[in-house]
This record gives sequence, C-alpha cells and structure tokens, in this order.
Amino acid sequence: MTKDESSREPLAVIDTWPVPHAAAARIHQTSIVTHGDTARRFRLASISKVITAWACLIAVEEGSVELDDPIGPPGATLRHCLAHAAGYGFDTPGSIIGVGKRRVYSNTGIERAARHVAERTGITFDDYVREAIFEELSMSQSTTKASPAYGMWSTVDDLVRFALEMMRPTLITPDTASLVRTIQFPELGGMIPGLGSYTPNPWGLGTEIRGHKSPHWTGTNNSEFTYGHFGGSGTMMWIDPTIDTALIALTDRDFDEWSEQALQQWRSLSDAVVASIR
Repeated sequence: MTKDESSREPLAVIDTWPVPHAAAARIHQTSIVTHGDTARRFRLASISKVITAWACLIAVEEGSVELDDPIGPPGATLRHCLAHAAGYGFDTPGSIIGVGKRRVYSNTGIERAARHVAERTGITFDDYVREAIFEELSMSQSTTKASPAYGMWSTVDDLVRFALEMMRPTLITPDTASLVRTIQFPELGGMIPGLGSYTPNPWGLGTEIRGHKSPHWTGTNNSEFTYGHFGGSGTMMWIDPTIDTALIALTDRDFDEWSEQALQQWRSLSDAVVASIR
C-alpha cells in the first residue's frame, strides 16, 4: 500500500469540526491520504457492527456457523440478526415485531449473532475477533471493550487496514465478502436512528446500504451502492465500490450532541471526496 501525505485536501476540513479530536483517511484504490492523529484511539460505537459481521462471515467460511442457523426469536436466523431483520428492538432482550416484518435497528441482534459464533467455536467473541481479524490484519490498536455491537475501539490507521480488507478481501472469499454490500430482505422498510424512516431501507450483513435514501449521512454524489456505517460516538466509514474509494472519519464527540452539524459535515466531506476522485 502507498500512503500519500502530500495532498491532504479535502480531509483538512475536519480541523474546523466542533469536536475535541478528529482524524480521517481517504482510500482510493491503493492510495491512502490521511489527516489528523491517525494513531489516536477512538470509540467506534456502531462501526463495531461491521467488524462483528466480518468476523461472523469468517466463522461461516470456517464451517463453524451457517447464515441460516436458527438463532433468536422463532424463525430468525444468523442472517436475520446481522441484517436487523430478526424482530429485536434496539436494546430489547426479546422480539418486538415478527421476524422479517420490518428493519428494526438493533444492538441485540448483533450481540446475539456474536454469541452464536462464540457458542459454536468455543471461545469468547472478543478473542475470536482479535485472533481472526485484529491479529491477521495487524490492527494492533484495536480492542473490544464492551458489546460487539458498539464497544470496539480503534484508530484511523487500523480502520484503513480493515477498509482495505473489505475492498480487497483476504480473510474470506470475494463471494462471501460481497454479502456485506448485497441487500438482504430487500422489501423491508424501517428506521435509521438519527436519520429517519425509509421504505425500502436496504442493509447488507452488518452494513447499511445507501440505496435511494434521502436525506442520508453520505454525500449526495455517493452512488446507491455505497455501504458502511456511522456511530453514536461521532464516527463514520463508507465504501463506494463504483469509484473504488473509502472514507473514514473518527471523532470523540457523541453524535447526539452535534447531530445536525455532524450530518452536514459528513455529507459535505463525502461530496468533496467523491468530487476529488471523479
């Protein structure tokens, strides 16, 4: 990989964001541009879900689990849990709606998926992620401190390694990797916390897919195939496969404290990054 430090724009705009600290990276093919303290550790919040889903797909390829394994409410599977279609509420221990009825964004579903992998492999999920992803990708500053749905900490440098893995997978096959950007249960509508309700509301396994949602947290010029996640700690990461580009921006100010401004800043930065490529 190459790292281009000579041209930091448009990432330098993060210096104007109303946050204590921020760092960012843009990946285009194998060229990497960064800005800020990329070795600083940030709480990823819900970007953790993307890493958890990738670990679950590694377990699928290893034969430890299958996406159609029944877990959670009757009729739900590992696939349902990873795609927010199992019927769990945001943090409810049980189902609040029928399986496959609506896209209900849920920490519980992701946690249930992680527990299933732990049960089948016989090791804790924290250890599984560390061994299967963090150590394999040399993500030495990444840890899971709490829930696999929102409790991971990492750096921009480490997330660059993970984003490159998602763009050019080495830990799983390209066909399996494509499931994170392939819409699961495409007919489902539902709410995205902090944004609104959408019908349909496309998701892959662990990642949100932009589709035709408007407004959205990615840029107006991002393609409908853009996939990624943002986090309640003021973090975001997307990959747009049509331009072979990823954007990562991490902050340490909770999204709820500056949500309207955060969305505006993320969209503006995303549009600037896309424009710089196109």
